[in-house]
Amino acid sequence: MTVTTPNRVHFASVTQSYYPLIVGVFVSILIISNIAATKLISFGPVIVDGGAFLFPLAYIIGDVLSEVYGWKAARRAIVLGFAMAILAAITFWVVQISPIADGYENQAAYEAVLGFVPRIVLASVCGYLIGQLLNSYVLVKIKERTKEKHLWARLIGSTIVGEFADTLVFCTIAFYGIITGAEFANYVIVGYFYKTLLEVVLLPITYPVIAYIKRREPTYDIETAV
Repeated sequence: MTVTTPNRVHFASVTQSYYPLIVGVFVSILIISNIAATKLISFGPVIVDGGAFLFPLAYIIGDVLSEVYGWKAARRAIVLGFAMAILAAITFWVVQISPIADGYENQAAYEAVLGFVPRIVLASVCGYLIGQLLNSYVLVKIKERTKEKHLWARLIGSTIVGEFADTLVFCTIAFYGIITGAEFANYVIVGYFYKTLLEVVLLPITYPVIAYIKRREPTYDIETAV
């Protein structure tokens, strides 16, 4: 039990772990991506949503969390991100239905971008939760077999599973029946391969990031981290 004295100024110490910083970035990317995903973008015949620009980084950070801190710590971050996504959706909805002030002329624009769309919100949080949990679980399970070897196999294998589940769940809930069968298939396939290939392309960055954090985490132990 901590004992404080009234004649001194007291502050809690900040731990040396990178975990809180990584979780903060992870949750921020999730929230930003969810907002960006409200817009569908067409590059010729290729259709993606705005979340495609940033959301794949959430999986890379999820890999870092799982690889360095293990299943329980990664799951805690994923659940926190899920809770914050729900909080953001509720906040946007409360603001949307609140009385409009005189002179405010952007209500329609607000509703178009941040308005509460139950189907999109449900698709986003379900896809994220299922995809990220599968991504983390698969990575940790592969690590139990490979130990510290074959990091590439863990990163790619977990992404293949996690991104597929995320993309399929999100696209199905959000847009099935809204866009045509061919467009829907295009959206799912392109989104899935884009996100998966992006992680492969970024492996040269992911590798040193993970190595850097492992070297500087005082409690990292290859026998107990998983």
